[in-house]
Amino acid sequence: MEGLDRRVSRILGQVKGIQKMVKEERDCTEILQQISAVKKAIDGLTSEIVLQYFNDIVPQEKKKEVEKMIERTINL
Repeated sequence: MEGLDRRVSRILGQVKGIQKMVKEERDCTEILQQISAVKKAIDGLTSEIVLQYFNDIVPQEKKKEVEKMIERTINL
């Protein structure tokens, strides 16, 4: 869970950075780039959480099959 905590902390820092950029009335393109980075970071966090959850509940012999299904679903 330490890795997840680091990811969440990084995302929080990015969001605070966006807040600061908005207050400073920074260029729209810069703000949108940061928003895009946050979205990608959240997608990565989502993938990691889902994979950890399924690794905990899926029997060893089905892990590869389920992992591929999860990755396909997340990448829709």
